[in-house]
Amino acid sequence: MSKLLHFKMYVLALLFFPVMAFAQGNISGTVTDGTSNLPLPGANVIIKGTATGTTSDFDGKFSLNVDSFPVTLVFSSLGYETLEYTANQAGDINITMSESLTALEEVVITGLAGSTKRSNLANTVASISPEELAGVTMQSGFDSALSGKFTGAEIKANSGAPGGGISMKLRGVTSIFGDQQPLFIVDGVYVDNSSISLGNNIVSAAAGGGNPSNTQDDASNRIADIDPEDIESVDILKGASAAAIYGSRAAGGVVIIKTKRGKMGKPKINFSQTVGLRSPTQLLGLRDWDANEISAFGGDPNAPLRDYEAELFDHTRVSSTTRFSTSGATDNTDYFFGTTYKNEPGLVDNTGYEKMSVRLNVGQKFTDWLDLYVTSNYINSTSDRGFFNNGNANRTIGYALAFTYPWEDLSPVDGAYPAGGAGSNVLETVAITTNREKVNRFIGSATSNIQLLTTDSQSLKLVLEGGFDQYTLRTTSIFPKELTYFRSATSLGGVAISGTTINTNYNLSAFLVHNYNLDNGLSFTTQVGSFLQDFNRNTVITIATGLNGSQTNLGQSTNVATQQTIRPQRDKGFFVQEEINFEDKIIGTFGIRGDKSTNNGDANKMYYYPKANLAINLHNFDFWNVDFLSYLKPRIAYGEAGRFSNFNDRFSLMNAEFIDGTSGLSPANLRGNPDVGPERQKELEYGLDFGLLDRRLNFEVTIYNKKIDDLLIQADVPTSSGFTAKVVNAGALENKGVEIGFNGSIIDKDDFTWDTGIKWWKNKSEMTRLDVPSFTEGGFAASLGTFLIQEGKSATQIVGTYDATAYTAEEIARRDPEGDGFFVYGNAEPDFQMSWSNQFSYKNFDLSFLWHWKKGGDNINLTTLLYDLAGTTWDYDDTGLDPSGALANGPYRAGQAFVNPDPVIEDAGYLRLREIGLYYTLPEGLIKHTKRVRVGISGRNLINIFDYNSYDPEASNFGNNVLANNVEVTPYPASKFVNFHINVNF
Repeated sequence: MSKLLHFKMYVLALLFFPVMAFAQGNISGTVTDGTSNLPLPGANVIIKGTATGTTSDFDGKFSLNVDSFPVTLVFSSLGYETLEYTANQAGDINITMSESLTALEEVVITGLAGSTKRSNLANTVASISPEELAGVTMQSGFDSALSGKFTGAEIKANSGAPGGGISMKLRGVTSIFGDQQPLFIVDGVYVDNSSISLGNNIVSAAAGGGNPSNTQDDASNRIADIDPEDIESVDILKGASAAAIYGSRAAGGVVIIKTKRGKMGKPKINFSQTVGLRSPTQLLGLRDWDANEISAFGGDPNAPLRDYEAELFDHTRVSSTTRFSTSGATDNTDYFFGTTYKNEPGLVDNTGYEKMSVRLNVGQKFTDWLDLYVTSNYINSTSDRGFFNNGNANRTIGYALAFTYPWEDLSPVDGAYPAGGAGSNVLETVAITTNREKVNRFIGSATSNIQLLTTDSQSLKLVLEGGFDQYTLRTTSIFPKELTYFRSATSLGGVAISGTTINTNYNLSAFLVHNYNLDNGLSFTTQVGSFLQDFNRNTVITIATGLNGSQTNLGQSTNVATQQTIRPQRDKGFFVQEEINFEDKIIGTFGIRGDKSTNNGDANKMYYYPKANLAINLHNFDFWNVDFLSYLKPRIAYGEAGRFSNFNDRFSLMNAEFIDGTSGLSPANLRGNPDVGPERQKELEYGLDFGLLDRRLNFEVTIYNKKIDDLLIQADVPTSSGFTAKVVNAGALENKGVEIGFNGSIIDKDDFTWDTGIKWWKNKSEMTRLDVPSFTEGGFAASLGTFLIQEGKSATQIVGTYDATAYTAEEIARRDPEGDGFFVYGNAEPDFQMSWSNQFSYKNFDLSFLWHWKKGGDNINLTTLLYDLAGTTWDYDDTGLDPSGALANGPYRAGQAFVNPDPVIEDAGYLRLREIGLYYTLPEGLIKHTKRVRVGISGRNLINIFDYNSYDPEASNFGNNVLANNVEVTPYPASKFVNFHINVNF
């Protein structure tokens, strides 16, 4: 007897499982598509109430042995209505499957190694198909493809610079000092989404102006590396009730990405070419200067006025994206190969994004009980970001542009640029500086399913999974010595900055998945397993000043300084989940995850995250007789998740310095806390899903209450300790929200169809406990607008100072009841958001579009303030802001600066046409050797309606810091896109 057979018998005896009976009959047949009447390969055929089944082959044929008759077979396939067929005897049958009108039959993640039908879910899990993600228009990256496509999210493009960069908040603020970005998982790989500083602060001096953050140099974040054309599905676990299975990494939600794999049938070859046009969303324009105003600023009223903003930004750039893929599958092997080349120039000269992505996914079924699926993705990209955002030396392009006057002549003379009155010459900065990111990245995974047991009533499989994500990010910033502000002997004399980040993540897991079906309609799915996750990021930034002539080599400099940041982390834990299903009528799930991490004060302490939920499909009960209601599912879910403390929270930081000519260390400001632990989140979610008119109209309503405890707060400590602060778990906040979704098949004719969807959502936060005194965070100063973290108030309230002489004592008492010197001027949280999608099909024409409405939510607009201080604002001479009517807009805002921030705190709401696409499919056979040829035109952000007084309401000076993602300081302008497409299938 073989060792394998011994092993299987041992497992049987250990778990007291019955022995599989011998088959007594055979049913075979063909499965076809009800629309095209073509064979449907890959359809699942399962004996109802068991784990026994098969799949249809390339010709739609299947064959299945059964024990006894009559028997009910369940036929299912992605995108089709599930069908049940009762066979009374052995023989051949023909099955026709209809396309699904709803997404209820989709399979979504419910565990680390399992899934279930959407119709049985008790949580709200948002799913985005490849057609929704990138099927309407060409996307610059995966990050830009998500906006407006699911409820519960606030997604902002941090910058208009090519190469990506977003901040993403799911169901409100979940941390004050922690990373609020969701966890991204691609084919089981925990991928890194860091935004890493380029080290440009030595030139911009951005961190010296009231906020020491090093995230002000417009770096991209790494989820932009993922090619949306590779993606098969995206599932978004927005809250702890769904994300508890990911424990201490799930407080910000989880985005689960599955990439494409081959499908049964003949090999497919796809080629597409897109040519796009990029242009600015909005330009601000010049102030309406007159001769007296020019003279008052010391200019020549007879000099020609130049619009430097238009010279820098008013361009139409041509981009291109080339895509090739091939895929296929046989009974035992499937493969998918795809490659994309993208070249996307930016609005500003010498900026742009270039990326090549290559993916190969291969699956192999070795035997009936063993398979292996391997994914691999290589990405090489270059992003030239320009030099934008905040600066305190008038050197960033946007900052200097505010103080550049149109009568100045900044053009070079004999190759040398004049200095310009702003302290730097914007034309020179664009022409000769470099701010570049280069990425080489590999993401790979391997998953093996080992079927240990299969009987009529139960099955047991072992799932082994490993993931690997490694990238090298090289950043290069060059500010040559010839720059006008470096020509002085007392200046830095030119700066060259070279950064290298090597990030390596790997994760290993092993799970047992047991399915058990009873004759009484009950079925049980048990998942149990353990995991190991290792993360290591090493960043070295070398800064050279005093460059030797035109040399930019670090060695050709007077001074060289090096900074290194190492962030290792290792997590271990386990996960157990039990799902109980009674005939798809009552579905309950409970489970627990345990995590420990080297980031916690006690690296060996296990933290536990339970979950439990219940869904009831009332329409599946025999008593149900409400004809107009196709289905009705009340649901409730509870779950807990967390966020690890930051790597350095447990350590006392040290500064390097020379002491009597010898290298030494001195204490830094932050004292380590050996007791620090993760932030903890508890969420209770209620929901009701229902459909009308035979599932043609479908509704989803969710109410949630999310409580975050043990918030990580930087608390003051006595300076006598040698430190000024330490990180403690010292606060709690709460988010309450509502999400409503609707999708409907309004018209379904042979030649004309219309599908539509509406999503509406809102969230409100409150600091429910704060164990330290109230404090400001996120802005530059209270006089310019900032956040106030205060017990009993919104976590996103924007406050600022006020002029006490301008208000009565009664009004001050009303607006400043605490007497802390602050008024509340706004709130970053939107009043609500809403999106409306439509898909029309008429014969060979397809039209799709998506509108996105963000109502309310305030920004701190410091771009306009800088132009006001310079006297160059586009609306400087307009009126309407000054309550007294005495001052024009520019003088009024400038006069309030650094005392009353109210004029710069603006409504950042908008109505935006996110996407629109019109396509035509050529008649079949028109072009020889092709199966399908599709041509079209599409656009992104073509219509943008807002009152916000700058380039775009979506801008952030602080990158993906979600708490401060509404502070704007002279960003790279936003763009709109028009794309021309041709897609050919062979």
